[in-house]
Amino acid sequence: MNLLIRPVRLNDAQDINEMRRQKEVRAHTLALPTETIEFTEGFLRSMGGDDHILVSESEGKVVGMVGIHLLKGIRQRHSAFLGIMVRTEYQSQGIGKTLMGNILNLADNWLMLIRIELDVTADNEKAISLYRSFGFKIEGTKKYAIMKDGKYADLLMMARYNIPTQFK
Repeated sequence: MNLLIRPVRLNDAQDINEMRRQKEVRAHTLALPTETIEFTEGFLRSMGGDDHILVSESEGKVVGMVGIHLLKGIRQRHSAFLGIMVRTEYQSQGIGKTLMGNILNLADNWLMLIRIELDVTADNEKAISLYRSFGFKIEGTKKYAIMKDGKYADLLMMARYNIPTQFK
């Protein structure tokens, strides 16, 4: 598969909206089936200098997306929150791994971030395995944190640390 990793563009909104509304993607994100293109465009327009989003494109279509969002507190500027998703029909093909590698390279070598954190649904074993392969560790559980198919579901809090040797 010919895959291009690039920064997100406003005209990616349609593909991103479709991906977020896929049942299998929505099950592991905070997306709703009623999200509109305008909602997605608004999210993309609201991005600032502390938001870094990459997409994977195959044959002119966005098939995956990853982003890190620096935490706003002045004493937390060394930390960011990560989110990732891949279209259902493109999962288990290494796209998530490629996106993670690219965004963590940006975090480590360009933004010099020390801490990357994320939340993952406790039943998303494939994602948890991917995150662990990149050094993420489970820090705790948020019980009954989200609604998922009419039931409360738990989220795992995970983080990865990249502490320079002089600070260890």
